Amino acid sequence: MKQVKIRSTTVLGVRRGKNIAMGGDGQVTFGDMAFKQKAVKVRDFDTEKGKVLGGFAGAAADALTLFEKFEQKLEEYEGDLQRSVVELAKEWRTDKYLRHLEAMLALMDKNGSYIVSGDGNVIEPDGPIISIGSGGGFAQSAAAAYLENKSLSASEVVKKSLKIAADLCIYTNDSITILEA
Repeated sequence: MKQVKIRSTTVLGVRRGKNIAMGGDGQVTFGDMAFKQKAVKVRDFDTEKGKVLGGFAGAAADALTLFEKFEQKLEEYEGDLQRSVVELAKEWRTDKYLRHLEAMLALMDKNGSYIVSGDGNVIEPDGPIISIGSGGGFAQSAAAAYLENKSLSASEVVKKSLKIAADLCIYTNDSITILEA
């Protein structure tokens, strides 16, 4: 039986000064069907050092498992985002169970941004924008242009950029959830 690939998600994070915002669309598709329109793919984590925002692309159950592991790492390393991300990637890559999870995480705080994948990759993007998912490239391009407008907040840039991605990417919709810190 042919396996149907689940496609979904555009997650975008933007840093403007010391303010951050991360948003995600709500569409979940399976093959050529849109199954859900209002999924929430972003969440925040409170730490001793402030808020961390996270978003996921890929299988929801896998991502939620990874968010749980990430939260444990944040507690273990007292809110140190970089250390928590690296330790999560190590465990994800080497653990017998976790290494089969299919998801990507975008994680950011006021000082750093990271993309984490199950093959052990940890990417720290240059600049104030982080994106993952099928519409990530569209959203990132729009955000880069909107950041030229100094009057827009991080949250406004995320919202406008995700709307553009929703117009261009068939796996992205305009049911957007945005978190700020």
